[in-house]
Amino acid sequence: MSLTPPETVRKLQETLHAKAKRAPSYRFYALYDKLYRKDVLAYAYKRSQFNDGSVGVDGQSFADIEAYGVERWLGELAEELRQKTYQPQAVRRAWMPKADGGQRPLGIPTIKDRVVQTAMLLVLEPIFEADLSPEQYAYRPERGALDAVQRVVALLRSGHREVVDADLAGYFDSVPHAELKRCLARRISDGHVLAVLARWLEAPVEETDARGTRRRTNQAREEKKGTPQGAPISPLLSNLYMRRFLLGWTKRGHDRGFVSQIVNYADDFVICSCGNGADAMAAMRSMMSELKLTVNEAKTRLCRVPEDTFNFLGYSFGRCYSPRTGRAYTGTYPSKKKVQAVCRSLSELTSRSWVWLDIPEQIKRLNNVIRGWANYYRVGQVSAPYRTIMLHARNRLRRWLGRKYAKRIWESQYPDKYLHGTLGLIDLAEYKKVQHILCAPV
Repeated sequence: MSLTPPETVRKLQETLHAKAKRAPSYRFYALYDKLYRKDVLAYAYKRSQFNDGSVGVDGQSFADIEAYGVERWLGELAEELRQKTYQPQAVRRAWMPKADGGQRPLGIPTIKDRVVQTAMLLVLEPIFEADLSPEQYAYRPERGALDAVQRVVALLRSGHREVVDADLAGYFDSVPHAELKRCLARRISDGHVLAVLARWLEAPVEETDARGTRRRTNQAREEKKGTPQGAPISPLLSNLYMRRFLLGWTKRGHDRGFVSQIVNYADDFVICSCGNGADAMAAMRSMMSELKLTVNEAKTRLCRVPEDTFNFLGYSFGRCYSPRTGRAYTGTYPSKKKVQAVCRSLSELTSRSWVWLDIPEQIKRLNNVIRGWANYYRVGQVSAPYRTIMLHARNRLRRWLGRKYAKRIWESQYPDKYLHGTLGLIDLAEYKKVQHILCAPV
């Protein structure tokens, strides 16, 4: 589900995009007044509320704003912007677990800052969308991760089988402010807009330790690098800076010289080459150094497909076998780690801690996880992973039922037909038939 912008906002975006597309060197000089337009701010608030999220350092929630009066709150915010008294607050630091066991720092702005950043995004995104490289698939209209996955498969099948599986260390925390500001100023000459963007880049971070003590730091301002990861404006900023690498790759002729193509999604990218992978990797390292970004050498490697396998956006790429003919071909399938991850989630949902749930509620929770996983992992060879997940889900559900009723459950007591037909557990074998499965032919 997504929100549709009001007609006036849509027309504003179309006008800005058309102008940017028609005049690639044009610099927009009158944008700040668009931020506090009533329709733009109202829609920015709706989008922020739709995305929900935790409260910021001020503790203000959407419920608080609703109680205060949304129109009144937005009117006061519009006046702050109009009078140029708006000042971003500190960003609350949270930590998100990573697949490798580490933690990713996440910044949570206040709702007020999220609304203004979303309004800024509504104005700037159509402009910079006209400039982004076709190799970029993240955070763009009518593009997504599955399109990037399919593009990699197409490149592999067209002979681009030497792949630089690249990884950048702390990309969002490493983007240099001076260079990023130049990327922004290339299209924007409105000093008020640039000043607000600069303040967001340099906002302090507030973190609460185990004893509840709050501590503020300003590493971004001191080191003059990093984008506010977790903030609405962050995806656009990260795409803008990554564009410098992609544009430089083409301008230096590496795409032709190495017969190579890049596929990029946020801070993840692979370089698919026809027999020049080692040279492409060396060139990539050199360019990243120039851009003041750090290559994670422990996770960056050269793969030769189909002998080797690599992972990208949760998928594994390499040699596959047709379930009908047994023939080998180059393709993709959900990575083993992602299959294991969803199985762990199902195990957690059916642990002893949840025996008090009603059966319909438990089935709903399991179905939401399974369906959400399958909606993304639906490209390439999915039959075997689907079977693994369903076998695990059925076994875990039977164990949960046994704990709920304090008796040992045998498979014959709750056969597959009962779990799916009577209780309503989703069956991926059937779900797959009615989905638009994006699977390239063997």
